[in-house]
Amino acid sequence: MPWDTSDYPSSFKNLDTAVRKKAIDIANAMIDEGYDEGRAIPIATEQAKEWYENASEKEVQQMKQASDHELKDHDEDEYESRPELLEKGEHVVSHEDGWAVKAEDAKQASDVFEKKQDAVDRAKEIARNKGTQVIIHKKDGSIQEKKSY
Repeated sequence: MPWDTSDYPSSFKNLDTAVRKKAIDIANAMIDEGYDEGRAIPIATEQAKEWYENASEKEVQQMKQASDHELKDHDEDEYESRPELLEKGEHVVSHEDGWAVKAEDAKQASDVFEKKQDAVDRAKEIARNKGTQVIIHKKDGSIQEKKSY
């Protein structure tokens, strides 16, 4: 991750602590998805401010208390940088390092595993949370199985 709570873009400096942490979280997720830093920073800032306006006091307090490690591990925030991916199915595809879990139309895999079953389990977990489907591919790219949630 390019940024954390001690090293972040200067434009985040004057944001409220919760908004700044949320912006760091969103911007890092966008970078992971392949966005350029110059685009990720203003989008993340705007989305973090919007989140703050709509967040409950409990959510704001949780974000203020979140450590850098917790920011990186929020499953529910995984698709916040690209909300359109929330409605897309999860694909399990062959990857140079094993098997990847990738939302349909995503630029990068969200997870990569050595074992196919681990990737399938993760894809099913994500699809259940999103209420979408899992499409499991064979090594040659053809579809092995589809399952909807």
